[in-house]
Formats: sequence, structure tokens, C-alpha cells
Amino acid sequence: MLPVLLPLIVALLSAPATLLAGILRLRTAAPVGAAFAALAALAVLWGWTTSGGEAVDAAWVPSWDMRFDVALDGFAALYALLATSVGFVVIVYASRYLPLHLEHEGRPETDVVRFYFFILLFMGSMVGLAMARDLILIFVFWDLTAIASYFLIAFDSHKAESRASALMALFVTGVTAILLLIGSLLLYAAHGTFSIPELANVVEPGPLLTGAGALILIAGLAKSAQTPFHFWLPRAMAAPTPVSAYLHSAAMAAAGVLLIGRVYPLVQKSDTLLTALLVVGFASIAVGGILALTRDTLKQILAYSTIAQYGFVVVMYGLGGAYGAGGAAFYVLTHALAKSALFLTAGTVTEATGNDKLSKLGGLAREMPLLALGSAAAAATLTSLPLTLGFFADEFFFAAALERGAVFAVAATLCAGTTLAYTWRFWSGLFLGERAGEAPVRVSRLLVSPVAFLGILCLFGGVYAIPFERLSEAAGAVSFENATPIDATYHFELLPEYFMAAGAYAVGAFLVVSRPVWRGAALGFSRVGKVVGPERMYRDWLHGVNRLSDIVHVLEISNLRGRVASVLLPTALMVGLAVVATPSGMYTVGEVRPGQIPLVLALGVVAAASVAATFTRLHITLALVLSSAGFSLAVAYAFYGAPEVALVAVLVEIMITILYFATMRLIPYEALHKQSQLPLTKGRDMIESCGSGIS
Repeated sequence: MLPVLLPLIVALLSAPATLLAGILRLRTAAPVGAAFAALAALAVLWGWTTSGGEAVDAAWVPSWDMRFDVALDGFAALYALLATSVGFVVIVYASRYLPLHLEHEGRPETDVVRFYFFILLFMGSMVGLAMARDLILIFVFWDLTAIASYFLIAFDSHKAESRASALMALFVTGVTAILLLIGSLLLYAAHGTFSIPELANVVEPGPLLTGAGALILIAGLAKSAQTPFHFWLPRAMAAPTPVSAYLHSAAMAAAGVLLIGRVYPLVQKSDTLLTALLVVGFASIAVGGILALTRDTLKQILAYSTIAQYGFVVVMYGLGGAYGAGGAAFYVLTHALAKSALFLTAGTVTEATGNDKLSKLGGLAREMPLLALGSAAAAATLTSLPLTLGFFADEFFFAAALERGAVFAVAATLCAGTTLAYTWRFWSGLFLGERAGEAPVRVSRLLVSPVAFLGILCLFGGVYAIPFERLSEAAGAVSFENATPIDATYHFELLPEYFMAAGAYAVGAFLVVSRPVWRGAALGFSRVGKVVGPERMYRDWLHGVNRLSDIVHVLEISNLRGRVASVLLPTALMVGLAVVATPSGMYTVGEVRPGQIPLVLALGVVAAASVAATFTRLHITLALVLSSAGFSLAVAYAFYGAPEVALVAVLVEIMITILYFATMRLIPYEALHKQSQLPLTKGRDMIESCGSGIS
């Protein structure tokens, strides 16, 4: 058990340990957080190589068939390594970036402790999410990531934009998480288990799988910011750079495709679901690519490119097969390393120049050569140039497309070409050409070395990709439920994938040189999206909900009875509908035996007291009547053989009665007398009370 559980234990302990260290001594927060992230990464490596993919399966809530089922298989190892290793790099970067950021914002340096706590909480939740094989356990860790991401995106909570962006991300990913739960319950109702491996053995293609699988996939697609749920990700760029580099390259957005990969043994049995993945993936590539080519803010360009890049992963899962599943895992690994480096590059450039607009930057390679080289390696990886890790990622993408036919091969080539266009625009706009504005200030090595380190990893993978290949094969085998051999080596023969790669480079070069021709159309597409796109629909819906809330609030505060009725009547309606919808025979009414007569009498007193409370005007009398109902219930508990519950009920009623009388003593007599003289709406009160009571 230790090799399996140790990575999860270390990852979950990292947040409270760092919080405690930061409280005791502020400067220890970053070193402790980085140390725990590194230890968690080492624990993942040790556990994966030692446990051999073994699982720990124990009853969690036996009465509900919920189990603590975690495994450190290849799939879990890949995502857990990304969460911990990239987390380590980001924390090292943040150790210098955050003090500068807080200084610019005029905030106390103690706020860094809160940042480290939530980013490590996210890391621990991500490790748990990667290892979980029970749908309910996945849901628990899924919601933990949503909570941590909310506080990270809203780290600059003094800004309205940060608060609104965090709320948007929480709403989109939180509401769709409910669909994950509903889909899980549908599968459980049909097959009696939440275990994904067990479901994979018993589930059959059909309406149930299509419906439940669609609900689960929607949650994953929303988390990965796939069209039409993509609008939350660019808004989340309001967060500080370390948050963007971590959440939107290797963690939060990656959690969406993690879910798709984990439930892929179920999804691949439905052609409808695979087709849906293809449609959504290609749409995300198109929308993300076009919008990335129109944005001027650095992190906005990278945000939209992230939407497109995860679209590639979704398409690969939709294409299916060994190259689809194994290649998707390899693509996630490649994207996380390259994109996190580019996000950190954007933060360093902004810190050095005080500007985050691409149109106002340029020529930085001379003053910042190491940053330029490190980010160049990451950009080359993202565009899949030879001698980089990304070359093999696109090769697997092309191979999966070729297996489905010429149409998919052409579409894959065109999609890959857009990646080169927006990545070149980002990197060349920063480091090539004439310098715009003043010379950049000298920045700390901690803001440059993480980018260089990630760039070296990308180049290392381009020369020796065997570790990345084996990890991706192990991850793909879990999703595909079969071996997924992928060959991350160079071949001297002219493979079809190489011709597709050359075509993609040509498409990208054409888009770069022809920018003046299509720029107007791309901007027009962006403007149309703002007017009728999903973000506009979200805003309109949110405003409508706010107006409805205001109306309900006005109705509630008009009087106390109205407020009580606004709670009781909808509750009564929902319970009543549940009773009506319940199949006949589920409820039975037994006979009243002589020994139960005292219980019936006690319940009769409760009913009489409840009816009397409807007609009572005087507040003291009302308090006594309500107390008699509570004490009668205590008697009922005693007859049921639960003396401890009866004692608690008596104590509660005594305390409530004392508090009620004390409150009445503080209210002026005139106010109480005036309230008691108001006319009683007996008919309405009785209808509301009877309806609620019957339900």
C-alpha cells in the first residue's frame, strides 16, 4: 500500500504543511512548498516503478457502495508527475514573482502564504484525481480542484475583474460537475457500481451509455475549456502568471482531458460519443486558433492557444485506436511542458518591461538572450519542429488521423498549421524585430531559469524521448484497455506523417505571411463571438438570475410569513413531486398496535400544537405552543427507544425557549403589540402549513 498511497499522502500534506511553515516564518513558505512538490514528484516516480500499477481499494461509505479506489497506474503517474513537477517549477518561479507582484499591487507580503496553500491544495487534489478510479471519489477531488482554482484565480480579490473571472470559472466548471455526478449515478443505478474498471466490463453500447457518458464528457470538456465552454479560460488570465502557468497548462485544464482519458474505456464503446469528441475537438482547434491570432495581450494569446491545443487531445480521443489514446497522453505531456514555459515567459517579459501588449513589445532577444532561447525551445516544441519533444506529438496526431482516412488527414494538417502561426506570432513578437519602448530592466534569475529548464526538457525529449514514450504508452494502455505502442524515434524513410508535418509547416508559414489578408475576417469572427457567443449568453443568463434573485428577495423581506412560505412551499412541491413519481408499492402503512398508542398520542400533541401556532397572536403564547411541540417530539423519541436523542431534543427545546424569551425581552413592547394586532391571513397560513406538513 505504501508505494501507492505515499504520493497522495505527501501531495495532500503539502498545503497544510506550507501554511503552517508560512505562519511560523514567512520566508519558509516557498522553500517548504517547493520541497513538498519535489518530494511528491519523487514519490510518484518511486511508487509507479515499485507498485507496478497496483491499486488500493477499501470501503469508504459501504452503505452507499462508495469505495476509496486509487491506483498508481501509468495514467495516474503521467498526470501526477505533471501536477507535481510543473508545480515545483512554478513554485520556484513564484518565490520571486509573487513578492514583486504584491509590491506592485500594494498588498502585504504575508499574502504569499495563501497563494502557496491553494496552489498546493490544487496539486494534492490533482494527484488524487489522477489516481482515483471510483466515480464518486473522482467527483470529490474534482470539486476540490474547483474550489482551489477559484481562490487562485481570485488571488487579486481587490480587483472586480479577478472576482468576476473566478466566479465564471467556478460556475462553468462547478455546474458541469453536477452533470458528472448525475452521469455517475445513472451508471450506478444500472450496474450497481461506481468503479470504472468494473463498469468497463459490464457496460454495453446503448442509450444509457450514450446519455451518462455525454454528461460525464461535458464536465471534462468544460474543465478543459472546449467549445462552447471555452470562454472562461481567457477571463481566468486575470490571475497572476504562476497561476496561469500552472492551472492552464498542466493542472486545471488538463484535469478535463484527464477525466476523458480515465472514463475512455466506457466512452470508446459508443460511436456517438466518439463522434461528439471529434466535433468538439475540431471546433475548439478552429475557435481557439482564430482567436489566438487576433489577441494582443500576451496571456490572452496563450489562453486561446491552450483551448486549441487541448482540442488536439480531444480529437485524438475521438479518433481512437492505439495512436489516439497513447498519442493523446503524449500530447498532454508535451503541451504541459511547453505551454507552462511560455506562460512564465509572458510573466517575466511583463515584469521586465511593464507591458503585456504584443504590439508594444519586440526585440528583447538582445537584452534577454537566455529567456529568448528557453522560450524558443518551448515554442518550437509547441509547433512540433524536429529535434523537439513536440515533433513526436504531432506525428502521433497525424498517424491517428491517417487511420481514419484522407479527410481527417487533411483536417489534421490544417489544424497543425494554425499552431505554428500563433506560436510564431507570440515568440517573434517578443524577441525579434526592433525594440519597442524602453529597455527592459534586469530581472531575477528565478524568473528566467524555470523557463530555461523547461526548454531544456523539451529539447532533451526531442533527442531522447524514451522516458516520455514509455510513460505515455503506460497511460494510453489504461485508457485504451490494450497496449498502445507508439514509436518516438526518427525514421529515415519518408513516412506519410512527415509529409503531413511538412504540409503543416507550409500552412503555418502561409498564415504568417498572409496575415494582412485574413486579419480583418478573423477580427470580424471575434466580434461576432462577443455579440452572440457563449460568453454573451452567460452574461445575459447571470443578469437574469440576479434580477430574479432581487424579485424573490423583495417578496421574502415583506414579512416573516412570506419568507417562511418561500422556503416551505417550494420544498413541499419538490417533496410532493418525488412522492408522486415514486413507483407504487414503495411506501407501506402498517397497523397501529396497542403498544404504540402513547406514541400516537405524542404525535397528536405535536399536530395540535402545530395547528394552534397558526392561530396564535401573542408572542409568549406562540413560544409556549412551539415548545410543547418540541417536547412532545422528545417524548416520541423516548418511545422509540432512543433516550439519548430524547435528552438532546429536550436540551435543544429548553435553549430555544430561553433564547426566544430573551429576544422578546429586548424588543420594545410597542413593536410586539403592533405586530400582534395585524390581521391574520388564516386561509393562506393554513394552506401553506397543511401543504408543507402533508409533503
